[in-house]
Amino acid sequence: MAIYIIEHLEPRVFKWCLTEYKNISKIVGKENLWFTNIKRKNRNLSRLGKQIKESVSELNLKNSCILDPEAKQTLTPREAKKFDYLIFGGILGDYPPRKRTSSELTSKIKNTEARNIGKKQFSTDNAVYVTKEIISGVPLEKMKFQDNLTIQINDIESIELPYCYPIINGKPQISKELIKFLKNKKSF
Repeated sequence: MAIYIIEHLEPRVFKWCLTEYKNISKIVGKENLWFTNIKRKNRNLSRLGKQIKESVSELNLKNSCILDPEAKQTLTPREAKKFDYLIFGGILGDYPPRKRTSSELTSKIKNTEARNIGKKQFSTDNAVYVTKEIISGVPLEKMKFQDNLTIQINDIESIELPYCYPIINGKPQISKELIKFLKNKKSF
């Protein structure tokens, strides 16, 4: 099985990041997950996968692919199997997107290929989920998605998440822990 690498690109491991990283560990398994660019050891991340202080750009990995919405080619099941390492930007999304994966990751790693999983913006955990499905043989065009998701906080407030969500068993894929986190967050 391929190794899924999350290049952490935020100034620290925020609670929202950690929540997505937990979900990624559930999706691919701790033994298949690396976190790179982690400057200080993080006990919580140790439970989820392998921590590496260096940036993935310093690891000189062969047969690797960066998942970047700006990549020209879309990842297909046939070619996905040839990659030993799948690299994702550990980025809390901005809306509108600032193309950080491209500028902070793809442009800095040499000798790797870049593919997209569509042109829409996914959360990191959902990007990993969709990629794993493609590796399992499901082409992107056979998957169902929902754009935007509204989380009802209380009778008055709600949060609009402007990302793309894969549909699983008729529902958008989002971790229960993230919903709980959003409902309990004091401010945004």
